[in-house]
Amino acid sequence: MELPEDIFTEPENVDPETLANLGPLARLAGVWEGQRGIDINPKADGPETRHYYERIDMQPIDPQANGPQLFYGLRYHQHVNTREEEISFHDQVGYWLYEASTGLIIQTLAIPRGQIAMASGHAERDAKRLVVKAERGQSEYGICSTSFLDLAFRTDRYELTIDFHDDGSWSYVSDTMLMVKGRDTLFRHRDRNRLTKIAEPDLNPWAKIIRGGA
Repeated sequence: MELPEDIFTEPENVDPETLANLGPLARLAGVWEGQRGIDINPKADGPETRHYYERIDMQPIDPQANGPQLFYGLRYHQHVNTREEEISFHDQVGYWLYEASTGLIIQTLAIPRGQIAMASGHAERDAKRLVVKAERGQSEYGICSTSFLDLAFRTDRYELTIDFHDDGSWSYVSDTMLMVKGRDTLFRHRDRNRLTKIAEPDLNPWAKIIRGGA
């Protein structure tokens, strides 16, 4: 990546309306539910398949600048449960970010088992598929885990593919390649589901101010 000579000056005349500037991420804005999730995860006696349901809340944030670099984005919370348990099966928070000038898309994620990641990809504004990836050991778009996870269930790669459908729903396939202690080959931990919108997104805070608190 080439840096501009001026790395401090932020863009002028920034549009406060995030929902109008999300590019390919616009279809993700809102509150979503999926009832038919399938998770394949490693256990001591072999792969286990679990069925789950989830809700993902994706709300617009104000434009964010790194000097001349400008992101529009969504803040999200993914909450996953199974029919058999009352405790959360999976809890995840993070951001989806879009840089219009380059087509860069970024997903950041954090889970409360001591792991964070930043995955990236590129997409056109009207893309029907998004793909983001992260790899262990990378300083730009990578994966960071606790000592226990790195020794027992080391995450080497992460890839998320999202497909948008004509009915307004979207589906995802998440592949996390794990090196499980005592195993000779990587394990593909896969999650997949299809989600339907149950509520529209709110305005980002700056847009609310411009519209007089509406």
